[in-house]
Amino acid sequence: MKVIDLCVRYGDKVVLDHFSAEFGPGITCIVGPSGFGKTTLLHTIAGLVQPDSGSIEGGPAKVSLMFQDDRLFPWMNALQNIAVVCDDEEKARRYLKAVELEEEAAAMPSELSGGMRRRVAFARALAYDGDMLLLDEPFKGMDLPLVERLAPLLQNLDIPVILSTHSPEEQAIIGGTILEMNKL
Repeated sequence: MKVIDLCVRYGDKVVLDHFSAEFGPGITCIVGPSGFGKTTLLHTIAGLVQPDSGSIEGGPAKVSLMFQDDRLFPWMNALQNIAVVCDDEEKARRYLKAVELEEEAAAMPSELSGGMRRRVAFARALAYDGDMLLLDEPFKGMDLPLVERLAPLLQNLDIPVILSTHSPEEQAIIGGTILEMNKL
């Protein structure tokens, strides 16, 4: 997939200014300080933000996106929050187990810690089976040993994975190509 000369602004604020990049198979970690367009880039690739100019060529037909905030349905338990995207309770249970939350299947989001909610959202993004996986700070609120245990869930995928992170330690664990966004 190619991002070509992408420009996105919110009012007078330029967030992406003639940004170009190419994303191939495997993992790409987008790193850089807050406010440099990492989330905007993910949302534009997902089709949630329309660029002012530029284009995306060869984009996926079905994108799986994990937002920076959890966006769990508060009226659904952990298992239901995953099953809602795949319509398969057994598959949802497998993903809950993969993120080490099988014992929390019946827990409501309000009963889970922030890191646990992130893991449910992560499992939901994986269960959706998109052609590309976009993750906005997926490991926020998780300790590094847990990130090490979850990393193979991404490393073993056969689809492009693009994730944003502020953490050099997370990036080192996840591996892949690094895309630095630190200049406008």
